[in-house]
Amino acid sequence: MRNVNLAHGSLYLLGGYVGYVVARETGWWIVALAAGFLAAAVAGLLIQVLILRRMQGQDLRQTMVTIGLSIVIAGAVLAVFWREYGELARQTLPDARQSLLAIAAGVLVFVLWIHLDAAWMTIGSPSAPFKPLDASGAIDAPQVAVRFVGAALLVPLMEELFWRSFLMRWLEQPVFQGVAPQRVGVRAVVLSTFVFTLAHTLWLAAAIAGLIYALLYVKTGKLWVPVIAHVVTNGALGVWVVTTANWQFW
Repeated sequence: MRNVNLAHGSLYLLGGYVGYVVARETGWWIVALAAGFLAAAVAGLLIQVLILRRMQGQDLRQTMVTIGLSIVIAGAVLAVFWREYGELARQTLPDARQSLLAIAAGVLVFVLWIHLDAAWMTIGSPSAPFKPLDASGAIDAPQVAVRFVGAALLVPLMEELFWRSFLMRWLEQPVFQGVAPQRVGVRAVVLSTFVFTLAHTLWLAAAIAGLIYALLYVKTGKLWVPVIAHVVTNGALGVWVVTTANWQFW
């Protein structure tokens, strides 16, 4: 049985947050771990039984449905826990200079991303190439819209919360909530960027992007700065992909 499920990342996310809540309420990490795995497994089973099983052999349809599900799951988790993200509070918004810096950095990463694609700069290939074309070869606008919302809006928020706000500070000090971004050392920046790189096929472009986003966070002390840069990068990439039909970058 073959399924295309692009919602797996959001299932891990759901499991992680369920584990976090259980750990916070019970103080038992082993119970939290079991609860997280169970939540992700049950959600995945429901998606399989109620949705994917009805779409066997329809790869494109499965791709679009699971992308939509990933957006819904990630968006719901983000909304439920929004008040706990102190770094995303209105008081932490960047000033005009920091916003311009973020936009410039985002454009720079975008330009580098579409040029650093030689064979030796690539690890593997995309697991599910995305081509939002209908039977006549025309672009399917709803598919593009769903993909764009996920890639340009939700992904930057979730990735910066994880890679920079959590992982980078956790590598500096396990009790990471009290670690100011400006105190993060070179070791934590390099290690978190290395792991970030492993999650992308364009390893060199991802390494440079990860370093730029990390340095924005460290230098400004505001998570919104790398978030905005990431939004600009992914948004520009999405527009470029649609206008040039370089679907392999998406």
